[in-house]
Amino acid sequence: MTWFRTLFVPLGTLLGLAAASLGARPADPLLDAVLARLDQAAINFKGITADIRKLSHTDVVNVDDVDSGTIVVKRVKPHDTRIRVDLTNPRRQTVTIGAGKVQVFYPQTNEAQEVDLGKNRGMVDQFMLLGFGSNSGEIRNAYTVTLGGADSINGERTTRIILVPKDAEILARVKKCELWISDKGWTVQQKFHTGGGDYVVSTYSGMKLNPIIADRDLKLELPKGVKFGKLK
Repeated sequence: MTWFRTLFVPLGTLLGLAAASLGARPADPLLDAVLARLDQAAINFKGITADIRKLSHTDVVNVDDVDSGTIVVKRVKPHDTRIRVDLTNPRRQTVTIGAGKVQVFYPQTNEAQEVDLGKNRGMVDQFMLLGFGSNSGEIRNAYTVTLGGADSINGERTTRIILVPKDAEILARVKKCELWISDKGWTVQQKFHTGGGDYVVSTYSGMKLNPIIADRDLKLELPKGVKFGKLK
């Protein structure tokens, strides 16, 4: 399912799943402390801008593909988060997620693709939980959460947590996710294990919290003559 793989550009780039049963509250006080930081950070979250580095590992050929660029995230209202990712090095690609659809533009070939999320909206919403501004209740509803331990990302102190999807459809595509949460309560790195040793890692730096983000900054303005298709 090509459109699903495309979502990993941010969140791998980004991404909230249809919740299964309500999970039991973890008894680990260290894990509770990390999730409490997420809750505190989520209260006033409106959006972020950041630089992004995306590494896609294909295990069977032991190849790493690395892209970099920028990401813009804006929470318009609860359950309505818009995202734009512009990858510029070495490949140029723009991905937007919002208003119930995913759009991808390849400027070098002047081609664009689009998918209406439709029945997959809940799946995408679950992956959005792994991005920015989510609270612990939402995450616990959708994932079994365990503590990974302390780590450092780009010189910043973080705590890694491990999430296993409860939804069977999601679990068939993503075996587990890892989030690195800074001491400020923000996700600074995500790792999606997609099976067979393959994974996607998105690392964020230069974050600016709650900047002024105009709606036009999130839209994909396509040039004339663009060749349009649909993601499969």
